Amino acid sequence: MLRHFLTLLLAATLVLSWAIASPAYAQSEEPSFINWVEGLESARDQAFEATNRGDFAAAETYWTQLIEQLPENPAFWSNRGNVRVSQNKLDEAIADYNKAIELAPTAPDPYLNRGTALEGLKRWDEAIADYNKVLELDPDDPAAYNNRGNAEAGRGNWQQAVDDFKRASELVRDYAFARANYALALYQIGETDEAIRTMRNLVRKYPRFADMRAALTAALWVNGQQGEAESNWVAAVGLDSRYKDLDWVANVRRWSPAMVDALGKFLSLSG
Repeated sequence: MLRHFLTLLLAATLVLSWAIASPAYAQSEEPSFINWVEGLESARDQAFEATNRGDFAAAETYWTQLIEQLPENPAFWSNRGNVRVSQNKLDEAIADYNKAIELAPTAPDPYLNRGTALEGLKRWDEAIADYNKVLELDPDDPAAYNNRGNAEAGRGNWQQAVDDFKRASELVRDYAFARANYALALYQIGETDEAIRTMRNLVRKYPRFADMRAALTAALWVNGQQGEAESNWVAAVGLDSRYKDLDWVANVRRWSPAMVDALGKFLSLSG
């Protein structure tokens, strides 16, 4: 999980305060200064709009333009790092987060986002260190617990992952993805009944949650409940066909190995 760093125009606000306090500047430069601030706001809005439509290359261009205007604004560096992660430019993203952390060492978001990039490089220990730093700054940050659970799972520490996912979902009751990760990790450590119960509850609450419908399919199939498994599968692939691809499930979505194995059994026998 990436998170936007929202202190976007702090530097511009400081400059604006200085401009208002300086009559000479206000008389001679105020219109051009206002245009400059409006240009920053426009570029920021376009960056977010490009991100929302999935045009990460365009978003990167806008953040770069903002950085060129305000290189001391940590939010711009962190948010450019986010769109670079979305393009799998992980090393470049980490360099951006490093700069953001240099500029704002007590802001949690750049650490959280850098941890996500480090996870993408399978640098689990470094990612966990970043999530620990977030939790040092904010002990009740649910995203940090969820992400640390992902990194612990990457290291094979599944019980620790279970504990982190559970904590994340307790902090935010509607944090569906943390609850889903909790179910997948439970299945990995052999608590299949609780895993299936959790999956069913998520599907009941979020009928279009393809991830949990696919996971429930696999768990029920191995459990001998073929009819219910197949009905969930029809819904799952209707929502997201990527669950037909075991490599994607294992390496991009990063299901637990036991869940990937269960889905593999379903795919090989149901066809």
